[in-house]
Amino acid sequence: MIFHTPILTLLLVSALAALVAVWSAGFGISVLRHWDLSSGARGQLLLERRTELVSTLFALVMAAEAAALFLFVFNADRMAALFVGAMCAVGTLNANGYGFPALYGQIASFFAAAVWLVLDHVDRLGRDYPLTRVKYAAVLVIAPLVLLTGALQLAYFLNLRSDVITSCCSKLFTPANAGISDEMAAVDPALALAALALAGGLVLASGVQALRTGRGHGLFALAGAGYFGAALLAMVSTIALYVYENPNHHCPFCILKPDYGYIGYAFYLPLFGATALALGLGAVSPFTARNSLRTPLPAVMRRLTFWALAGFAAYGAVTVWVIARSNLILFG
Repeated sequence: MIFHTPILTLLLVSALAALVAVWSAGFGISVLRHWDLSSGARGQLLLERRTELVSTLFALVMAAEAAALFLFVFNADRMAALFVGAMCAVGTLNANGYGFPALYGQIASFFAAAVWLVLDHVDRLGRDYPLTRVKYAAVLVIAPLVLLTGALQLAYFLNLRSDVITSCCSKLFTPANAGISDEMAAVDPALALAALALAGGLVLASGVQALRTGRGHGLFALAGAGYFGAALLAMVSTIALYVYENPNHHCPFCILKPDYGYIGYAFYLPLFGATALALGLGAVSPFTARNSLRTPLPAVMRRLTFWALAGFAAYGAVTVWVIARSNLILFG
């Protein structure tokens, strides 16, 4: 089973990411200890040259790590047919104890990668590379996460057995399976939609404020993170019911299947992208006063804020469209 093409691709990306992360972390320690742009010493010149190479390679690996999340979920959904009891990605991930931890690691790596890519992009805008120390300090945090995610993913794939009878979403999102999935499914639909609307209002208000004044991106990042949580809660509690037109089917993964027109991707791609941009904006917002960034950074932040707002709005628009066209009636 490990020789399936998507699995080999994921493992290859994971191995490459681990190697580059360890190498970059080692170099990052040197940067944090010795970086001094005002120095003309030979050691500083070598650091500057190597920084460009390491940053480029790490950026490529981070982009691959971000893309790997969607390949991981897509592969889990496609492999459901290989396991008895599996109907979607939930059954595949439940095939052993490493599936969902690997997914959570992939999600964390996705957001960490996105934030680092924003930091790297902003750092390159300044003539004096003002965020070099910051982004390499971030590398030291991200590297262990990349290694942990890779280890969980490897353990998951190595322990997959096609003769295992797994449980799927029909059992996971029910009172019989006590846990966060059951608690999310049990939230009142009206409350979940109200929370999503409130989170959307906060995102819109903070985003418009950031666009108008050039300040408040940290608040926008917090609002974006809140919207992400509210969106996932609403998906499990309410939105999925409208997609399936079934008041008892709460699975947030089945919507990725062709039976429902792959509509899950219309939800998750803009949601994850917008949240990543919002978090990236929050990460760079403390550095707007840096001399070399005062001119180029505001335009970049306005552009990222606009696209983040567009992503959050897209999730909301798809939600409204799904509810409007569904034959399920939950209220009234």
